[in-house]
Amino acid sequence: MMNDPRYSGIGMTSARTRERLVQRLREQGITNLTVLDRVRNVPRHIFVDEALASRAYEDTALPIGFGQTISQPYIVARMTEALLEGGRLGKVLEIGTGCGYQTAVLAPLVGRIFTVERIEGLQQRAKARLRELQIRNVRFRHGDGSQGWKSQAPFDGILVAAAPLSVPEALIEQLAIGGRMIVPVGPEGQQQLVRITRREQGVERRVLGLVAFVPLVSGQT
Repeated sequence: MMNDPRYSGIGMTSARTRERLVQRLREQGITNLTVLDRVRNVPRHIFVDEALASRAYEDTALPIGFGQTISQPYIVARMTEALLEGGRLGKVLEIGTGCGYQTAVLAPLVGRIFTVERIEGLQQRAKARLRELQIRNVRFRHGDGSQGWKSQAPFDGILVAAAPLSVPEALIEQLAIGGRMIVPVGPEGQQQLVRITRREQGVERRVLGLVAFVPLVSGQT
């Protein structure tokens, strides 16, 4: 598939441009070679508007419509790496499908992804992109991400791509014992990326660094 010019890219979306991005991520501390390989091979330019394709391999967030953004590649790599620390996961819940880029990076590295998006237009676009890339281990749900996906719980991992003020109890309850959640937490300008591990006796919480995400909004549109 990567021989198809639409996916392999030319000029600012070429393999050389992607390699420069991967090198930047290494310099910023991303060490998981499998994650770096996914960033190298997932065609980020197909997840943004054509007018922005030439900027797809900059290490920056970009608008995707509906007041949302595609996450900065470093953040996608950091969250994916943090989620996978400790070994491969079977069932993963993703809150905030967005354009589907994070989903595409993560999908081959886990058993199955159950992804929830509150904006139907974004979800339909993400479905189409993942179908194009022949990624088939993803189930989609249009709904309120703060409520998780109770009927499919428990999950070995949860990745949250928007920031609640505090971690929703519903998501902690849907995490398997020994499972881990990567979630940005806090108000705008004061958000921390946190890894939560659920134990029999409660939860362990570790701060991974400062981040900036759109807020986690209840409801659906």
